[in-house]
Amino acid sequence: MMTLTDVLEDTEVVESTIPDLPWVTIVWNDPVNLMSYVSYVFRSYFGFSEAEANKRMLQVHNDGRAVVATGSREEMERHVEAMHDFGLWATLQKVDE
Repeated sequence: MMTLTDVLEDTEVVESTIPDLPWVTIVWNDPVNLMSYVSYVFRSYFGFSEAEANKRMLQVHNDGRAVVATGSREEMERHVEAMHDFGLWATLQKVDE
């Protein structure tokens, strides 16, 4: 027979193993960086193919933003910091489920 303590302990274990996903990194359009540079950053940092990098760069240019990565909050914070180091405007956001 399970006690209330057993149930609470099981609940805590379940809650602690739920991943903090998904978060996304968004790169925003800016009036400073050339499209070719944005594409270069996407290829060199994220490892996108030229076609994928150009597709996302055009999303940034035409739509004002593009999601470039999905994962844990910590990962997305690292990506945002890296984008800032490259001189791009980027933010992270939790995806609503």
